[in-house]
Amino acid sequence: MKIRLLGLALVPLLAAPPVFAQDAVSAATDNDGTPHGVATNSTTSGDADAAYKRWAVVGSATMMQPSSRPLRGTSVDVDGDTAPTISASYYATPNIAVELWGAADKFKHDVSDNAGKIGSVDQLPLAISGQYHFGTADKVFRPFVGVGYYQSNFSNENLASVPGAHVGVKDAKGAIGTVGLDMNINPNWFARVDARYMDGSPDLTVNGSRTGEELDLNPWTVGVGIGARF
Repeated sequence: MKIRLLGLALVPLLAAPPVFAQDAVSAATDNDGTPHGVATNSTTSGDADAAYKRWAVVGSATMMQPSSRPLRGTSVDVDGDTAPTISASYYATPNIAVELWGAADKFKHDVSDNAGKIGSVDQLPLAISGQYHFGTADKVFRPFVGVGYYQSNFSNENLASVPGAHVGVKDAKGAIGTVGLDMNINPNWFARVDARYMDGSPDLTVNGSRTGEELDLNPWTVGVGIGARF
């Protein structure tokens, strides 16, 4: 079901390039349909500047998948989930941006072992990254890469593996890497697909005290969304 939802979200991405391309052709021709600005590069530069805006926001449907068997020496596994995410970016230049990204709702993970489900835990990540966007701002397809720092809060831990004790998960902290692709619909709207990897191993606690064990979750995400520039 999660894969089907992500597939449906791809529909606007497939429709985006022709619309933007038509706008680009219109912007590059005079009223009589002939190209303008051929003699100099000033028009081309002007079109690129017109498509460059300082701010962008993106809303996405994002699937998160932690690493398999994150607790060493056990059969404990943590499944994935899909949740809405949102990001806000400031473009210092047409190619360099700073992005604040996070979940708009919690990712809800079931926890299981060889005997079946043993509990659940919620996760709410937040990250800040520096990004480089390739090509000029008026290109239809613009890939980008990023690296930064994230922190993920865990809550509602409900793990039945230790009767009479509360098993908790400390906040995960570490590096985050991002790769993605923006597909421009027009100068104000674009579609986005991205993937992120978060390097983090939060500590396990029992009744608030660290156990010395870590959950090597190191989750990755795949997101599909729509963005606006202004």
